[in-house]
Amino acid sequence: MSGLFSTVRRLVVGTGRTSGHEGGAPEPRPSGATEKAPPPLAVYEERPSPEASAAVNVDAFGITDVGRKRKVNEDQFLIAELSKSMLIHLTSLPLADHQRLVGGAQGKLLIVADGMGGHGGGSVASTVAVDTIVRQVLNVMPWFFGLNESQEDDLVDELKAALQRCQRSVTHAAEGTDEAALMGTTLTMAYVLWPRFYVLHAGDSRCYVARGTEMGQVTRDHTLAQRLVDQEAMSAEKAQKTRWSSVLWNAVGGGEASLTPEVYRGRLERGDALLLCTDGLTKHLTDEAISRELAAHTASAETAARALVELANARGGRDNITAVVARFA
Repeated sequence: MSGLFSTVRRLVVGTGRTSGHEGGAPEPRPSGATEKAPPPLAVYEERPSPEASAAVNVDAFGITDVGRKRKVNEDQFLIAELSKSMLIHLTSLPLADHQRLVGGAQGKLLIVADGMGGHGGGSVASTVAVDTIVRQVLNVMPWFFGLNESQEDDLVDELKAALQRCQRSVTHAAEGTDEAALMGTTLTMAYVLWPRFYVLHAGDSRCYVARGTEMGQVTRDHTLAQRLVDQEAMSAEKAQKTRWSSVLWNAVGGGEASLTPEVYRGRLERGDALLLCTDGLTKHLTDEAISRELAAHTASAETAARALVELANARGGRDNITAVVARFA
């Protein structure tokens, strides 16, 4: 992928805690691995674009499916277009009272969340987290309606605060329940302010960027399996077959007060596609399979998203499956 990717700029990075993703008790850290700085991730390099100021058409679609084995769908997704609006109360102008004027689109918001916790607690956690982050966007974060690259330090602080608010909201929702120690969720959110994009991430849901026949994973899985891979203690193929692949060290809620957000940024080009998905998809599809499906279904975001979910179900559908695809033209 020479010339297409560069080392990711992670605006927030750190380590965190361990919790069971599939509702089990917190797992101990695996032994036999030495602490080592993780290798650099890959994300689209930030190259100046002559089209940066031109309007872009965005085709976005999301789908969530319960899968073939689960009885309850604890995944959530959201696609939103952000714009400014004004509600007129009274005016002498030839406008109707109580009319709402809406400005042009300011950006695109894409979110997926994968809840965890028994007896429906995961569904509550993912719902609360997505609802909280949306309210933060609308009421607190002015940079969502226009951001200069010189303001990225402020962006980082706002994103950290937003995810911490999600943490408090999920913890509060879990109080007094039998599943308080287990109720949590992943959350991966992409905000596109063309041509830039920013990703907020905690857990093992993923964000990918595809360009032509090439694709790269923007986020890092916050699982103990990925830590073993980062520490060169285990191959990626072997790690995904161990029980550590379902154990999170970082997620929203889960009975812990600590949370370590990771924030990534990159620059898109026309023809690119963003994919956000939960691990119900990536348990069954390799990156190569996902890339092939995105390349084979370019007619619309809907056809690509549906094809991905159908293929994951055809290969077992062991978990809830969610895919959000956005294409830029």
